Amino acid sequence: MSIEIGLTDGPTNTQYAPLAVLSALYRRRGTLEPLKDVEIPMKKRDFSPHSKLIQVFLSMLAGCETISEANMRLKAELGMAAVWGWDRFVDQSNLSRTLDALTLMNIDQLRGSTTAIWRAHSRAECHDWRGFLWLDFDLSGLPCSPRAEKSQKGFFSDKKTSVDASWPASVLSDTGKPSGQTSLPAIGTPPIVCSQQCWQPKMH
Repeated sequence: MSIEIGLTDGPTNTQYAPLAVLSALYRRRGTLEPLKDVEIPMKKRDFSPHSKLIQVFLSMLAGCETISEANMRLKAELGMAAVWGWDRFVDQSNLSRTLDALTLMNIDQLRGSTTAIWRAHSRAECHDWRGFLWLDFDLSGLPCSPRAEKSQKGFFSDKKTSVDASWPASVLSDTGKPSGQTSLPAIGTPPIVCSQQCWQPKMH
């Protein structure tokens, strides 16, 4: 299937053009084929369990925080469904029943499938282990705007952040942090973790 991206004077045929292109790439390369190893004990009607697991994954990439949002975001996406060879996306209730049907063995199979997917695309997996693998972690807390999505007052170094001093970025202390954030770690080089060939992810 060929995909053409451009501007049109007519109505749009998808709200998720980048996701449609990514879907075409995934399907062409068989990126999500390991999900077929998850043998969910349920009847196949219009969609296979494998297809429904892919649709759960696509719903997350489309921004769904819960399965209940799948209909709102993906139900009308007939163009993107066609990329996968489907005539439509499955109803959210069917996706929910599929996840409910997962057994402990299925969850173990799913873990193995997702591990196989990331191992096939992991840069660390292709690393030249004759040298070091450097992992850079910065664990310092960072204040955010009160208008940031899901932001809330919290704690830094066991001290509650001040309402009138946590948010304004214009008032800076001597450490370069917003006033009232003196309990924050000083600005400096983040901790560095060095790993050698002993890093061996396990397959399940």
